[in-house]
Amino acid sequence: MKRRSGPAAELGCLQAWTAENRALAERWREARRAGPGAAAGRQQRGGFGELLLRMRGLPATLPTLPLELTVLYNSLLFTMGASDSAMEGQEAIHQGLLRVLEACGAGGQDLSSEELWQKVLQEVTVAELQTSLHQLGALQAAWWLSTGRLGSIASLLRLLSNPEDLGKAHWSKVENELLSLLKAWRVPSEVDSLHLVQSTRELKEILCTSAAFLQGLQEFEAGNFPTACSLLQEAAGGFCSKKVLAQIYTCLSCCAQRMGKPQTALRHLKQALQVDFHCLPALSHVAAVYHELGETDAELQALALLYEALEKNPPAAASSSPYFLIQTELLVHTPVLASLLRHSHLSEVKYLLAQRCLQNGRVADAVEHYLDFLALLQEGPQQQVPLDGSSAVPRIPEVFLEAASALQQAERHQDAITVCEEVISRTTSLIPRVLLLEERLEQPECPSPQAGLAGGPLAQKKESLSCLTWRAAGYLHQGWAWGKLGEVKQAVTQFSRCLEELLRVQLYGPGIEPTENLLPEVEMLQKIRLLALIGRGTQFLELGKHKKALLDFQHGLQVSPGDPAAASYLVQALWNLDRKQEAAAQWQKLSQRPPKEDGQQEGQGRPVPLYLDSCLKQAMFPHSDDLARSIQNYLGSTTQDHPS
Repeated sequence: MKRRSGPAAELGCLQAWTAENRALAERWREARRAGPGAAAGRQQRGGFGELLLRMRGLPATLPTLPLELTVLYNSLLFTMGASDSAMEGQEAIHQGLLRVLEACGAGGQDLSSEELWQKVLQEVTVAELQTSLHQLGALQAAWWLSTGRLGSIASLLRLLSNPEDLGKAHWSKVENELLSLLKAWRVPSEVDSLHLVQSTRELKEILCTSAAFLQGLQEFEAGNFPTACSLLQEAAGGFCSKKVLAQIYTCLSCCAQRMGKPQTALRHLKQALQVDFHCLPALSHVAAVYHELGETDAELQALALLYEALEKNPPAAASSSPYFLIQTELLVHTPVLASLLRHSHLSEVKYLLAQRCLQNGRVADAVEHYLDFLALLQEGPQQQVPLDGSSAVPRIPEVFLEAASALQQAERHQDAITVCEEVISRTTSLIPRVLLLEERLEQPECPSPQAGLAGGPLAQKKESLSCLTWRAAGYLHQGWAWGKLGEVKQAVTQFSRCLEELLRVQLYGPGIEPTENLLPEVEMLQKIRLLALIGRGTQFLELGKHKKALLDFQHGLQVSPGDPAAASYLVQALWNLDRKQEAAAQWQKLSQRPPKEDGQQEGQGRPVPLYLDSCLKQAMFPHSDDLARSIQNYLGSTTQDHPS
């Protein structure tokens, strides 16, 4: 049988292909109405792909090319909607443009994508192809937008638009050039929309929203917050899902917060949660803003809501929209956006609740939250703290020590001892017998705090130093806890072990004042040594060993000259030893010191970690009216005995 050829055969194929394309598009619309489904999407993608292969089995001709480009458009909507197929989409666009040139008797095999678009749009003037080229241009703009090539999009839009449209874009009230070009771009009317699975007009609106969103994020990252706010506001008024709108409002809140407008930030976060209550990053930012404002009750309430939401419905991977194959979620995915919309981990939120309660004196609540956090760590890998460096949770030994601090303040001293024993036992084999450490920086402007870690790999030495600090702090906590339990000898033993641990560190460096250019690690060791000496000295006072107590308080003042707690205990020890003249002189010197401001650390420029909070409070000298009265009486009698 002789095969038909010529115009009649071409017309028959064209009609069959048109019907098949329409049927595939209709099946997709039916599947979309039934609900989202990846299997349906893959099936339709495969159908359009097979149809396109059959059409490309014949030479490109002008009568069939509009349909071929429409089938290509439909196929690419599915292809580019899959995040792992972006490069495949770009190659298909390139091949489609070459088919256009082939039908017009031209070539462009060696041209780049930008050059190929310029050649096609400048040389191909066939009216029947213009709608299809605009469709393909919208896909090209989407692909370039997803890869951040905004300049290429602007050049393409200038080619797609006529001079009259470009003039309107120039006079547009929108200051951003790309947005002006997108808004002024006239997408040709699509007579038979049943051929398409997503109209070009819808795709244009998504491009406008995505371009504003993406550029707003770029300006935010560059620190241009007013410009970022304007662009994000533009995106918020665009065409997007509720999920994306909530994300845009969350980003707007971050802009407002960086601009020092916390109330505006809260308003945007409220909008985000009203649009999509499942936007948990917004709830996390709410807690951060309230923390900045110092509104503890509101912050804790926000954290509690966030924890409850994560516990009931942990964040899952974003599902694709059942309505649009290409959407803003697929086009805007930058590191800064991922950072701003970072989902808090369940254990991280529990830690923040514990930390905030401890910082604000809500000891009972802090204890419960810390114990819940430690229990979460035992539940398995899914509850572990993320190790990407973005978590608010410090190193786990520090969390244990913070829990011990909270337990001590709640007078659960035996529990605090048990928690600290966990830290001590786990760090036993991680500390060398001797650790060399440079005491001070040679130059104050030295950019690296690790510069003082001498000998051996810096990271390993810093880790050993951290373990030693935690271990010493564990003994320190145990010393204070045993003291509160009335076990004075056991307390002395633990304080002595703390001081022995610190002897492993051998400091060297120029002989300058103790508080000048000290490394943070050295400051921490000195603070722990001071607290251990004060702690052991107080226990010696309890045992009546006043000379040993005096030595510890004197050593404490050598470690931290002028420390009011050590100086006050020194007065007490001197008085107990009947060295009344020395005690009175020290007391007068102490009384003449100007009162320090709230929260100021005596002799230290850096704040101490939260896990030393209970130790600092216990090391404070208790107010003693009897001692002050005795010293004043002594001074009065001395003055009478030796009148001037």
